[in-house]
Amino acid sequence: MTDLSAAKAAAREAAFARRSQAFETGDRTAGAARLSAFLAPYAGRPLAGYMPMRTEIDPLPAMAAHAASAPVGVPVIEAAGQPLLFHLWTPDAAMQDGPFGARVPADGQPMTPGILIVPLVAFTRAGARIGYGGGFYDRTLERLRAAGPVLAVGFAWAAQETDSLPLEPTDQPLDAIVTEAETLSFA
Repeated sequence: MTDLSAAKAAAREAAFARRSQAFETGDRTAGAARLSAFLAPYAGRPLAGYMPMRTEIDPLPAMAAHAASAPVGVPVIEAAGQPLLFHLWTPDAAMQDGPFGARVPADGQPMTPGILIVPLVAFTRAGARIGYGGGFYDRTLERLRAAGPVLAVGFAWAAQETDSLPLEPTDQPLDAIVTEAETLSFA
């Protein structure tokens, strides 16, 4: 394990502990309300969110609100080392188990988002993030940004913030971060 890999592993471990505590004690509705308010000016623009797992903050209410005006998708893992695909989702969509335990739409209709709600493990006030370590969102953001503008919005508990993160050149920055406590936007 390289020094950078070890530093990322340590940052993840500390962030997972903070996230678990926030999940147990935090306001589970405030984050989605703040996310919906942030997304309101983007009504009509295709969006991809995610199906929350374990102690992740829940974007589903904001995704359901956005689905009233635009297509909404969720990520589908095609293979390790590949960018994510996105399949259309609705609040009443039939779902099935997908890779890594994430739920995916059963009908598998592809879509391309212009806005991406990005789950994360830790973030900084400068818009840096680390995820679970598979690089799926970094590869996905790189691919989407190469094709045109895409807004990447990190969604997390405020407790997941850290002062600094060990980053690699392939780590994609976020355009905004929404927590239950505040919204941060980056130029």
